[in-house]
Amino acid sequence: MYELRIEREFTAAHALKLYDGTMEPMHEHVWRVLVHVQSAELDAMEVVMDFHELEKTVGDALGPLDGTRLNDVEAFATVNPSAERVAEHIYKAIAPKLPAVVKLTCVTVTEAPGCRASFWQ
Repeated sequence: MYELRIEREFTAAHALKLYDGTMEPMHEHVWRVLVHVQSAELDAMEVVMDFHELEKTVGDALGPLDGTRLNDVEAFATVNPSAERVAEHIYKAIAPKLPAVVKLTCVTVTEAPGCRASFWQ
């Protein structure tokens, strides 16, 4: 099995609905996103996939989030824009755009040093 990992970041604000129903203050993070893809085989160029293609796919997923208030993004209209949900959203935006033999194995987001959430299927 072969694996590629790329890391990118975007800036966005969010506010979570707390357990007691109140909203925390809106605050901004520089979100770091680590994307893992795997393949059991290499392609004709002897790579899992071209890094530039993966960078573009990840960039296309992150672009609509960059500079936003995540609470105002349609994907988070009915769910809390938690790190877990952000990781899930990014995963679901990337997975269908990968070559058939490449599997997205995990997306991890870091919203603050030492505070990470991951999503995989």
